Amino acid sequence: MEILLWLVPSVVVAVLAMLWVAWLGREGRGEVDRDVAVRRLAGALEHDPRRSRRPVPGYAAPQPERDRSSGIAVRPSRRAS
Repeated sequence: MEILLWLVPSVVVAVLAMLWVAWLGREGRGEVDRDVAVRRLAGALEHDPRRSRRPVPGYAAPQPERDRSSGIAVRPSRRAS
């Protein structure tokens, strides 16, 4: 049991750190006014993504051919030239 005494300082430090972080974060992010939240939601719902000036995400390079997987390690066959 005495061998576990070397863990006591690290456990005490960890518990104190958890309590300190919990105390600092107790106020949270703050509350947003209900009217402001409703306006933000309305603006997000009215936004038309098709009229956005941002480019549409896509792939610049073609997709590589899918390798057939048989579950068995096989050397690739040589292609006839």
